[in-house]
Amino acid sequence: MHLKTMKCNHFCLIASLADLDVFSKPEAQASFEALFQSFDGDATFQYFKSFRRVRVNFTNALAAAEARVRLHKSEFNGKEMRVHFAQTVHIGSSHLEPPKPEKQFLISPPASPPVGWEQAQDATPVINYDLLCAISKLGPGEKYELHTGTSTTPSVVVHVCENDQDSSNSEDEGKNPRPKIIQTRRPDFNPAVLQ
Repeated sequence: MHLKTMKCNHFCLIASLADLDVFSKPEAQASFEALFQSFDGDATFQYFKSFRRVRVNFTNALAAAEARVRLHKSEFNGKEMRVHFAQTVHIGSSHLEPPKPEKQFLISPPASPPVGWEQAQDATPVINYDLLCAISKLGPGEKYELHTGTSTTPSVVVHVCENDQDSSNSEDEGKNPRPKIIQTRRPDFNPAVLQ
């Protein structure tokens, strides 16, 4: 596990501002920059409006330290400004490490199969010829008892459906008319329920 370390940059300050005029008005920006350029004339500025922060880069660490001491918790445009040294965060090394060998099986596709691996042979499918023969003997409209029931188990009976041609002829003759599905009536509207 890598350790998280924070190092202080002695040449950069971060100013936290409550006043958003610095980010939108050039005259407020000029007065803000003049505060820090009084300590170092070559100071540069980076504005981060969404974070309400300004990074001030100095050429001299002593000038940055003096600006931090004098301007921290001072007022700018009637609001408090906080000034801190910029910190850089380092987590472990700057390069990615390769995955540990026991975790490399997650890489897809694998570079090569593991040592000793052999392809499994597919099993031959099992075909029950007795069942196929019994099914072929079934005729439409007939009943076949597959399993005789006992006092503790039910019997299993197969009813073979008629084919499409037979069913269309039987409907014409009126032997097996389909029952009509009656739609459920919608309840009456009662406005008192909504109130």
